[in-house]
Amino acid sequence: MTVSLPLVVVLGFFAWGAIKFLGVRTWIVVLIALFGFWLSHTFLAPAIESGTRSGVGVVNGSHD
Repeated sequence: MTVSLPLVVVLGFFAWGAIKFLGVRTWIVVLIALFGFWLSHTFLAPAIESGTRSGVGVVNGSHD
């Protein structure tokens, strides 16, 4: 059985768990999210995207 979840949902669960169980402050989670959006509009975005795709390929076992 294959379950397909958007990355935002998975990251939301991680953020909720960090706030609930690890005691991470909400403003830190918001700051990290905003920094991620800012970083996606810089010259580093293509490198981040290819690294993410490669990491997903390794985890899924399908090396491209």
